[in-house]
Amino acid sequence: MSDALNYLVKARPEAMTHYFAFLKDAGKHLDPKTRDLISVITKVHAQTERGFRQYLGRALRDGCTPMEVLDALLMAFPALGLAKIVWAVDIILAMNLPEFKPEAMSSKGQWHDVMAAAELKPGEVQRVDCDGRGLFVYRDKKDIRVYDSRCPHQSTNIPHLALDGLTLTCPKHEWAFDVSTGECIKKGNSPLRRWESKVVKGRLLALW
Repeated sequence: MSDALNYLVKARPEAMTHYFAFLKDAGKHLDPKTRDLISVITKVHAQTERGFRQYLGRALRDGCTPMEVLDALLMAFPALGLAKIVWAVDIILAMNLPEFKPEAMSSKGQWHDVMAAAELKPGEVQRVDCDGRGLFVYRDKKDIRVYDSRCPHQSTNIPHLALDGLTLTCPKHEWAFDVSTGECIKKGNSPLRRWESKVVKGRLLALW
C-alpha cells in the first residue's frame, strides 16, 4: 500500500474502512488471478506506474503467467488503446523480469542448476544468480528453500547487502521478510515468491 493510502487509513479510518470493504466485496465471486488481472488493467488505464508494478507483481505471484497478463492487456484494447498497452509493456521491459523474456515465455518451465547443496549449511542463507535470475537460498535441517530476489511489492531486485541474519529488507520501501519462511514481517503483506526446488546428485535445482 502507498504512503498516501497509509496516511488516509490513519487519518480517516471510518471512511477508508468502507472503501476497502467495498473493494473486497465487489470481487468476492472472482478467483484471485482474475481479480489480479482486472487490477492490472485498471492501473494501465489510469497509467499509474507504481500501482501497475505492484499489481503486476501480485498477479505473477498468484499464478498468472506472462502470457495471461499480455492477453488481458490485449483483450482490454477497446478500453485501453494501443498507446496505454505500449506504455505498460515498456514498464515490463524496464523491470527486466526474467519470466517475460521470449525464450522463457515459450517454455513451460525448466529445472535450473543453482548450486552445490553442500555449499549451504543448515541455518545459512545465500544470494546467488542463476540463469539471469537472482535468488535467496535458505537451508534448515529438513530442506532447502529458494526464493526470488525480487520484492513482491514493486519487483525491486533486492541485493545481498539487504540481508541481516535471516531478515531481508527491500531498500526501496523497507518491506522486510523472514528468509526462513519467506513471510513479510514488516510494512507489507505479501511473501517472497518461492520456487519449487529439489536436490539431485548433490546439486540444488530450482524450477521456473
